[in-house]
Amino acid sequence: MLLYHFVKLLSRLVCLLPLKIRLSIGNVLGEFCWLLVPVRRKKLATENIMLSLHLDKQAAKHIAKKSATRFGRMFIEVLSFPLLNKGNIGNKATLIGLEHVREALGYGRGVVLAAAHSGNWELMANILALHDLPLVSVAQKQTNQAMDTFINEYRTMFGAQVTYKTGVRDMIRFLGEGKMIGLIMDQDAGDKGAFVDFFGRPASTATGAAALARLKDAPIVPIFITETSPGEHTIIMHEIVKPEKTLDRDADLLVVTEKLTKIIEDHIRSHPHEWFWLHNRWKHKPKP
Repeated sequence: MLLYHFVKLLSRLVCLLPLKIRLSIGNVLGEFCWLLVPVRRKKLATENIMLSLHLDKQAAKHIAKKSATRFGRMFIEVLSFPLLNKGNIGNKATLIGLEHVREALGYGRGVVLAAAHSGNWELMANILALHDLPLVSVAQKQTNQAMDTFINEYRTMFGAQVTYKTGVRDMIRFLGEGKMIGLIMDQDAGDKGAFVDFFGRPASTATGAAALARLKDAPIVPIFITETSPGEHTIIMHEIVKPEKTLDRDADLLVVTEKLTKIIEDHIRSHPHEWFWLHNRWKHKPKP
């Protein structure tokens, strides 16, 4: 667990620094990491941006770089989580559409939050927890146990809970307890996903959000975070998407997944430099 203690020490040191210096370190770190991104991955991101947003190569390269270098600031923000509290969170994050989440919770059937790898999604979870919202984040278990322990400790320091993607039964139980299940649903889902239109091309998409909502008749709230200025963010909560429930389960999941994917696409169009373009979102193709 040497790595765990090293990162905790790094976090304590970062927390001693003024905001401007933390942001500067994050920017430098991001620039350095961009140099380490493989050329083929940079090319993939640039080409996908050109195809999706109909931009020329130069503009697409600019967005690809910004979408990657921002991870430096994200990392420093995660290390700075111990500085957050209920007294200062209002200066760091503005919530838009909170009434949609309150309404959804009021149904008493739990809430499915449909999110994306856009903005600092790790920060968003703690902001919601600091607003006393009963969040359970669904996470991918890290291969490195030390980092898995660290990130989950920081994800839960303000009251949020974490369950892994494999814990479907736990997710169902949490919904039954009236909690919010946060799912990120914008990555390639391989052969198990449903192919829906995403920026004009079929993309394999996880149907977990639609399936959970349908099973428990739980409302879905699409939710995103965007950086409005250095160190300041806005969380955008959309109107409720209700689950479909007919005799055709597969069709129901497809309809809801298409709706959620369109909302995600619209958000990315508005904030293209904040999405994770380095991911091969269109890796899998529909079978002939």
